Amino acid sequence: VGVRLVPALAGEGNRQLLRQLRVDWPSGSGGSALPDAASALRRALGRSPCAAACEQGPGTAARPEEVICKVHLKSFVEHQGLVGYDPNLDVLLVTEGKLRLLAELQQAALQGTVRNPAVPPASRLPDAGGHGSCCSIVHVVSCEEEFQQQQLDLLWRILDPGAHTASQKHLVCGPVKVTNPSSPIGADQYFQLRKRQMYKASVMKYGELAQDEAWTEVIDTLTVAAIRFEMLSTAHRSQITLDLEDSSISTKGTKSGAFVMYNCARLATLFDTYQRAVERGTYPPLPPASELSFSCLREEASAEKNVGTCAASAPVMDAAGPGGSSSPTHVILLQGEWLLLFNYLLPFPEVLQQAAQLPTPTKGIRITANTEMVCKFLIQLSMDFSSYYNRVHVLGEPFPHLFDQMFARLRLLGAVRDVFHSALATLHLPPLSQI
Repeated sequence: VGVRLVPALAGEGNRQLLRQLRVDWPSGSGGSALPDAASALRRALGRSPCAAACEQGPGTAARPEEVICKVHLKSFVEHQGLVGYDPNLDVLLVTEGKLRLLAELQQAALQGTVRNPAVPPASRLPDAGGHGSCCSIVHVVSCEEEFQQQQLDLLWRILDPGAHTASQKHLVCGPVKVTNPSSPIGADQYFQLRKRQMYKASVMKYGELAQDEAWTEVIDTLTVAAIRFEMLSTAHRSQITLDLEDSSISTKGTKSGAFVMYNCARLATLFDTYQRAVERGTYPPLPPASELSFSCLREEASAEKNVGTCAASAPVMDAAGPGGSSSPTHVILLQGEWLLLFNYLLPFPEVLQQAAQLPTPTKGIRITANTEMVCKFLIQLSMDFSSYYNRVHVLGEPFPHLFDQMFARLRLLGAVRDVFHSALATLHLPPLSQI
């Protein structure tokens, strides 16, 4: 899926902050075609029945010079039978700035479809005949600016009717608050604070760190992970409350992005250690999965209990059968290696599918991106993997009769590593190879 981000950023400070957060946001003006696109929208505005001239009555305040006309949004919404829009939307004063922003959106939509070779030309955007479009348009907006973004959405529908504008969706984010702030804090100050805290936490865990480029990259990555998990572990519709105290950031905290990255690095170290042992001749190379017997995976495979009511986070299988019974239920609690398989490897594709769906099947204009599902999945996986890794010595003595179990465990943990990498990639986080 190709993603285009608009509008382009003008301020160097914002661009620098986003670069630190590993967000590649465009900074150009939209290209040479932007003025022509804005002129075309202005002409469409002159032909629209929803537009009317701004008449300044006696005693009214002078309107800004860049206001072109006014557009009746409420009547358009009612005529089109649109649902989900704010009922207070009424008349919008159209300015040159709004047209330039719409032109940038339109150009991004055009480029997003033309550059997709898998889509037949006949189905590409745009044409007013309502042909299908392969471009999904999502307005990511704060709750404070939702009203203004709906105005822009409707103006685009009026001036550029087609499948692309008709399928616009809005992802609304809740506010971000700070617990007991001593003074107002900006985004850049927040990032630098978290970076200092991550460095201090790393020094406490690993000792004084070498001031080299590799460790600087590790600290930067841990800081970005901590911030992304802090922001994305809460449902986007809810308020995020930031605790800026030093105690809120830790490399050991089981709810932090740093904890996830730490366990990802442990897996990288495991496979690096194994590969170096293979090169020394200590272990043979890892055979293909088809040649292995995974019946060797027995580490705490099950624990059977008789309980009246079961409430467990691990998968449960009712030995009484689908019909159930009034007698105590026999429950198998999966642990260790089989827990990693059944709780994480097998359900992972469904987690990704539920996290975000485009095009969205929902009616109305709002959509949901369940980023918190991916974050919680990674945190829980890290906790269970860490517990397993602390108990099990995967790379055992180099005796041939132990190789089958070691190979099966390495293949299992290789799949766990792939899940870590794929899930982190959805959050635009690189896996760490050392920590």
